[in-house]
Amino acid sequence: MAALLLLLPNADRYTQKSEGSRSAKEHALNGGIRRYHVASVLCQRAKVAMSHFEPNEYINYEKLEKNINIVRKRLDRPLTLSEKIVYGHLDDPAKQEIERGKTYLRLRPDRVAMQDATAQMAMLQFISSGLPKVAVPSTIHCDHLIEAQSGGEKDLRRAKDINQEVYNFLSTAGAKYGVGFWKPGSGIIHQVIGVKLTGKLSGWSSPKDVILKVAGILTVKGGTGAIIEYHGPGVDSISCTGMATICNMGAEIGATTSVFPYNARMKKYLGKTGRADIAALADEFQQYLVPDAGCQYDQVIEINLSELKPHINGPFTPDLAHPVSDVGAVAEKEGWPVDIRVGLIGSCTNSSYEDMGRSAAVAKQALAHGLKCKSKFTITPGSEQIRATIERDGYAQILRDVGGLILANACGPCIGQWDRKDIKKGEKNTIVTSYNRNFTGRNDANPETHAFVTSPEIVTALSIAGTLKFNPETDFLTGADGKKFKLEAPDADELPKLDFDPGQDTYQYPPKDGSGQHVDVSPTSQRLQLLEPFDKWDGKDLEDMLILIKVKGKCTTDHISAAGPWLKFRGHLDNISNNLLIGAINIENGKANSVRNALTQEFGPVPDTARYYKKMGVKWAVIGDENYGEGSSREHAALEPRHLGGRVIITKSFARIHETNLKKQGLLPLTFADPADYNKIHPVDKLSIVGLADFAPGKPLKCIIKHPNGRDVQHPIAKLNEGSSACGQGHKVTGAFTRAGREKQPF
Repeated sequence: MAALLLLLPNADRYTQKSEGSRSAKEHALNGGIRRYHVASVLCQRAKVAMSHFEPNEYINYEKLEKNINIVRKRLDRPLTLSEKIVYGHLDDPAKQEIERGKTYLRLRPDRVAMQDATAQMAMLQFISSGLPKVAVPSTIHCDHLIEAQSGGEKDLRRAKDINQEVYNFLSTAGAKYGVGFWKPGSGIIHQVIGVKLTGKLSGWSSPKDVILKVAGILTVKGGTGAIIEYHGPGVDSISCTGMATICNMGAEIGATTSVFPYNARMKKYLGKTGRADIAALADEFQQYLVPDAGCQYDQVIEINLSELKPHINGPFTPDLAHPVSDVGAVAEKEGWPVDIRVGLIGSCTNSSYEDMGRSAAVAKQALAHGLKCKSKFTITPGSEQIRATIERDGYAQILRDVGGLILANACGPCIGQWDRKDIKKGEKNTIVTSYNRNFTGRNDANPETHAFVTSPEIVTALSIAGTLKFNPETDFLTGADGKKFKLEAPDADELPKLDFDPGQDTYQYPPKDGSGQHVDVSPTSQRLQLLEPFDKWDGKDLEDMLILIKVKGKCTTDHISAAGPWLKFRGHLDNISNNLLIGAINIENGKANSVRNALTQEFGPVPDTARYYKKMGVKWAVIGDENYGEGSSREHAALEPRHLGGRVIITKSFARIHETNLKKQGLLPLTFADPADYNKIHPVDKLSIVGLADFAPGKPLKCIIKHPNGRDVQHPIAKLNEGSSACGQGHKVTGAFTRAGREKQPF
């Protein structure tokens, strides 16, 4: 249970993803009301189903208990909750090597949740594997391909029309291979660092402020490779959905995942959402769902919730933290626009019933004084259940009355699915959101949009005021009658007094036998393309590779494989490869999507240059900076360079998930033995990686740099991992090369 509510954040909506998915609604429960399901571990004794959609898949805390006890005897020390969750899912707890910070663990996942953008490639890869049916409970959630434009119902109809080919493919592929399918409009899917919480949240401070504060402390790479485990007496002052918000945004600091211990707030949430049987089972096994007394963390951060102030982070990165009281002055000093063009609340991070209620409480005060939002204001419900419930309870109408536009139950502007009309591309402006990411151009493809992330209630207050210089804790607004008033801190129920309204039924059950189901992929389709295996490694060193681009500064997976208008090609590898690295800055000229073709000496787009090299049979490499590939986990950022002929990515450091994805596609992710060597490679050089034929664990690789003047320079790049392979074929190819002794990668 803890493994779920924590590993799969925001179970109130519909939970966690690869680039990011969320849980789902449950069916025929308590008089026909459908609710959300939780994915846990299979159980023989209690026979409690994971979900009413999967009645034959059971939660098995006995297995969790057995594994934990085996590992506890081996380690002979108290365990953190994170360790219990991870070790409880070990494939072989008795024999698996366990050395923190070094070994990669072989784990048995409980379920796979996919969203409609990444599910296309995942299902295409599954089809190419030749397997008849998925091995674990799996679901597809249609939330990413719905573009925000005119409002919920119109946008949903438009998305169904535009994406019919993709939805049909996902629906039929799901039916054939045993994968559940949530139709468009259902909602949004979604070393140990201890964060000790003391005190109690109050006033304008919210759960979102906890993760905004942590992001400011750890930065976007400070949690890389770690699990963030929240503990301490302050945990009990946070609602279950508030914990989900905090865990959801943990990816923005590079964390593998984030967890909270099982407690009464989770039990209350499970009971309210029709899962009292799961809560009862969790109560029985509670000692395995909380940390042991006296357990040790690799690092501890302490936050007093009673002293925590509302925060707003940005622009352009989610770790640039400011107290709301300071951001206006900082913006003026830095030359950021202080007038807010659009406020946007919702998304997978912040669209729970409590979030909507607190925002409505702020809006209601403004309406009482005759005010509406000065900024444009949009609301994205996290699921059909949330949408229906806030409509019934009046929150949606209050938000409309203050000037809000209710969008479809989808990701929308959060992932760049926003047909924005109020500005032109290149126009400098500011938006505030309750989302989790604010990288350059992410929301609207405009690099001059200054995006800030904060809580839904602060977004609402700032949208009413229309400026970053407004601090709702201290500043006054002027009502329609000319009188000044101050907004009171919002208060709202964490759960509805009545049961949740399930709304429309949008779930498609997979048939018991889908073997006869036909999955249609047209050979002329521009959106879907069956996969062909990548070429095998020829066993030779990689010699005289050209440098496609030497990247300067931040390069997220959004820079490598942009979202927004490119989402429609997620199922067509060749077409989506036309966005390869178009957002990355070329150190040679300081421009995006402009690189020198070393064979023609002409500058052109990155994808065109890569295709030219591939056509000419020339292998190429990318040189990257710090934390290359941070952000979303999207696999396309690894598939595309492999498809267009790339063989090596050399950086100062990698974001963990992207590094793993590169390995799985047969690209060699290498790090400089000395990060300063980044400066010794120039975009016009040629590179050779030698010593591949007889590589061994711990043995350094050499990179020979050939300068245009004919001088060759050798540099150590990295040592190889144990169990790595540079050969293979198709989408099982692996090339696991990393920093000396850092990790082991099984495939």
